[in-house]
Amino acid sequence: MLKYFRGSFIIAILGLVIGFLWAEHEFTGTGFKALFIIVFLSILEITLSFDNAVINALKLEKMDEKWKHRFITWGIAIAVFGMRFLFPIIVVAIFSGLSILSVTKLALYDVDKYTHYLHIAHAPLVTFGGAFLMMIFWAYFFNPEKEVHWLSCVEKPMVKFHCIKYIDVIIVLLSLVGLMHFIPQEQKVSVMMAGITGIISYLVVDSISNLLEKIAEEKAKLVGETAKLGFIGFLYLELIDASFSLDGVLGAFAISKDIIIITIGLAIGAMFVRSLTIYMVDMKTLKQYLYLEHGAHWAIGFLAVVMFISTRMEIPEYITGGAGLVIVGSAFIASIIHNKKQQIENK
Repeated sequence: MLKYFRGSFIIAILGLVIGFLWAEHEFTGTGFKALFIIVFLSILEITLSFDNAVINALKLEKMDEKWKHRFITWGIAIAVFGMRFLFPIIVVAIFSGLSILSVTKLALYDVDKYTHYLHIAHAPLVTFGGAFLMMIFWAYFFNPEKEVHWLSCVEKPMVKFHCIKYIDVIIVLLSLVGLMHFIPQEQKVSVMMAGITGIISYLVVDSISNLLEKIAEEKAKLVGETAKLGFIGFLYLELIDASFSLDGVLGAFAISKDIIIITIGLAIGAMFVRSLTIYMVDMKTLKQYLYLEHGAHWAIGFLAVVMFISTRMEIPEYITGGAGLVIVGSAFIASIIHNKKQQIENK
């Protein structure tokens, strides 16, 4: 197991050293406080993104070795610098009307003003992420090809709804319409547009992914190989990661106002999630534990609902992360029980 997490531990050590030196440079004597915040944010990120690792593993199993490697290298760079640092700055620039350079200066030197603009952008951001994740949730449980069920009394009836065309889109759109009743008038347009963008983003990427997957399968049959996805699979994973990270990035500012410390803490957590994903793929974890995939999707559905609620009400991150762990953990335990029953029956 050590070989999978060696890089994560190296990044963690480097991050802690850089965080300590940065904090001491800014305010002498705050280095150890910064270390505590970094560790806390790292654990928070891992907790919030554990189900993300399971979903990533599902897609990564279908990707070729080149793009698996790029998921670790390019992917972690996008996850760390892109989503944890640059993305919030771009969003603030859009909503404030300021240049990206000006917003970067605010993030580094005028944190109160930066977080003010980030707070304004909070509702549209989490609505985009919530809509995208909700599409993943409904698409999974409405899939007519889904034969294995964890919570059979709920999951079996859900599959029957696949006969209603675009049922997943209809439900998410109705959820957005219901959400509008709780959104202030001045934010209604931006929040609705963000939600619709989340739906469209999922439909576009998922459609292209399915198309390329079918083409890859047809080509693979001719040469007797297993179909593999490339760039589009990578893009799909990055969008999922972006949706998962929104809650953590926004919530991190309630713990620290220093964007460098926040970025380091979340980056360490993101690196461990990446390592966990690769470990699960290589160890065939999802095949060994039958209901883990189901638990991850139930956790995604819960997170999507929490994101919608958080447009008007603050939800502590430990509730979101804790609930996700409980759901996925329950699926893991159910898988172990199932495996033991199978072993007894085989004997």
